[in-house]
Amino acid sequence: MLTATGLSRADIEEAGQKLIRRAGKQVLAIAHEGRIFAIANRCPHEGYPLSEGSLGPGCVLTCNWHNWKFDLGSGEALVGRDPVRTYPVSEQNGEIFLDLSDPPAEVLRGRALAGLDAALADYDTERMGREVARLERAGFDGRAALVHAIAALNPRFEDGMTHAHGAAADWLALRARADAPEKRLAALLEPVAHLAWDAQGADLFPYAEDVQAWNAEAFFAAAEGEREADAIALVRGALEARIPYSDLRPAFARVALAHYAQFGHSAIYVLKTGQLLERLDGEAAVPLLLALTRSLVRAWREDKLPEFRFYAAALANWKDGGDAPIASEDMFRSKPDAILKRVLRSAKRPPREIYDALMGAAAWNLLHLDLAFDRATDNAIADNTGWLDLSHALTFANAARHLCEETPELWPAALLQMALFVGRNAKYVTAEDDGRWVVADRDALLPREMEALYDHGIPEPIVACHRLKMLFALEDELAAAPDAPWAEAMCAGVNRFLNSPLKRRHGLRIATQALEFIAKEG
Repeated sequence: MLTATGLSRADIEEAGQKLIRRAGKQVLAIAHEGRIFAIANRCPHEGYPLSEGSLGPGCVLTCNWHNWKFDLGSGEALVGRDPVRTYPVSEQNGEIFLDLSDPPAEVLRGRALAGLDAALADYDTERMGREVARLERAGFDGRAALVHAIAALNPRFEDGMTHAHGAAADWLALRARADAPEKRLAALLEPVAHLAWDAQGADLFPYAEDVQAWNAEAFFAAAEGEREADAIALVRGALEARIPYSDLRPAFARVALAHYAQFGHSAIYVLKTGQLLERLDGEAAVPLLLALTRSLVRAWREDKLPEFRFYAAALANWKDGGDAPIASEDMFRSKPDAILKRVLRSAKRPPREIYDALMGAAAWNLLHLDLAFDRATDNAIADNTGWLDLSHALTFANAARHLCEETPELWPAALLQMALFVGRNAKYVTAEDDGRWVVADRDALLPREMEALYDHGIPEPIVACHRLKMLFALEDELAAAPDAPWAEAMCAGVNRFLNSPLKRRHGLRIATQALEFIAKEG
């Protein structure tokens, strides 16, 4: 529909430009080089008025705030990123008319997602925000941006899933709790931006295209043999057969817990993939399950390292274990082998009893972490340990509990791997604990810290997502067992984690270790 401007060509040519306000829009009509152009007056970069811009040859308008340049005919950004909207101009009986009608919703959706692709490639978080806002303004669910980002960036993740995927479900859960649109958008942008962060500079690592009928045993064998193409083919078969993830999860969980894998990420990703699919109403199942499969196949198996080699024997001897009661204190400061043997002495106890004891020991480690290791500049590489490392004892435990409640035969592996987390962290604890981290009001801690996540101010996505995952894991564990014997200690440990300085960059340590490494390289 054409909108009358009340202006003639001569009116615009005499003034050079005219600002027209119609239908809630500010449109800048410009006479230049014998033509009349109409563009949105707000620069798409930061919203400054283009009416204050400068015209140049070739029908180019420059926004003087940041030197973005636009082609007046197409709206294309010649310098800068976002295009500016243009409006068709017509002349009838000497009067200038504008077509201010919005394009069809699907066109707007396509433009927003194309702009999102450009923002993902540039890691331009501000533009990501604008494009998702445009998508929502066009009437679409903003989650479509996350679905799009997951699919678009999936071939760039050489090792499959990253922390970005693992935290996405929790960010969407936080989004669902938001009481204001800006908080909803902020929470949604976190996983979108994190995916872009993780994909920066990456090559393409396409997935195999073959399809095989789903078979859980064959899938386990393919993953165990690190045969990615075979595992992917089986998963594609499951997807083609429309087998729901809830039916596939036990097989994925078995693979994830077959080893002390990837510092607990494997089990976490298996759980969080299901939660993310629920939050996305089943969208993005193909890229998510392919990424999960790749991450399981390529996961490093730490139970093969010298310090954890007793794990396999402990697991093999689980059925012959004892019935001794077990408590958290039994495992304070113990090395991996000692803790595995202690847990094995209680293998016939109820899994929840062993789980609670290990959770208490993990909480004790959080409360006693020696921060000197995080601050040191002359560590051995193996001792580059800090808060993020210890956080996995809780997030892995949370994932393992859910997976084992669904598939109980996995409890022995999960409990022994929890023991490895406690044991590996034992060398990094100190006797100091002044009691100041005790949480007097547990019901206030989680809401307060969750609220702070909307504007956490942490530049590195991986650091922010660890705070998020710790809080959601703690919330979930307390909901499942509010009177657990470890509850007070774990709340205190998480409180300490949230309120203790985290060294963000280790410049001197990196330099020192690089020099030492190269000196011994031979």
